[in-house]
Amino acid sequence: MRDPENIRALSKLDIQWMGMIFYPPSPRYLLKEKPDNFPFSILHSPLKKVGVFVNATQEEMMEAASRFRLDYLQLHGNESPDSCYALQKRGYSIIKVFSVASAADIEKTKEYEGRADYFLFDTKCSEYGGSGKQFDWSVLNTYQGNTPFLLSGGIHPGSAEAIRNFQHPKLAGIDLNSGFEIAPAMKDISLLSSFIQEIKK
Repeated sequence: MRDPENIRALSKLDIQWMGMIFYPPSPRYLLKEKPDNFPFSILHSPLKKVGVFVNATQEEMMEAASRFRLDYLQLHGNESPDSCYALQKRGYSIIKVFSVASAADIEKTKEYEGRADYFLFDTKCSEYGGSGKQFDWSVLNTYQGNTPFLLSGGIHPGSAEAIRNFQHPKLAGIDLNSGFEIAPAMKDISLLSSFIQEIKK
């Protein structure tokens, strides 16, 4: 998210977190449109703010967390368990992303246990970030860790029934992104509102 009006409308929905992208190559990069005139009014949103990073240095992440009042750091690159733990020890809440295509990818979470507050399972693709495609959620039946996780990867308006039917004791939430966008970093508020009502039935 980066548009103040879009964020204000989003804040009225029954959601808890919003993402802010700190990866310059991304079309959703927070400072892509207003690097020198950032609308700091968006920081007053009641939603928890998640900063999304890809292989950034700890210094870069800590500076962004302070400047943009981030509640969580979402690490989408090749960050090591030690890097995650170092940030945790500094007081930051960590979401570590895992790209998933098979049960073998779930195995990688084991070395991150106790090193992240949440895991996020996304669809494996060649680029960092979303592919807009859904992976086979049944592979998550092999996940037996203690860390709660967020479900991501190709969720769209037609996914409501599948989400209602998906059950896992460690499922903590779902990530709604490109499937609900009008344009990069601009959400379709009406579509999101209808979808949220649908999955809560």
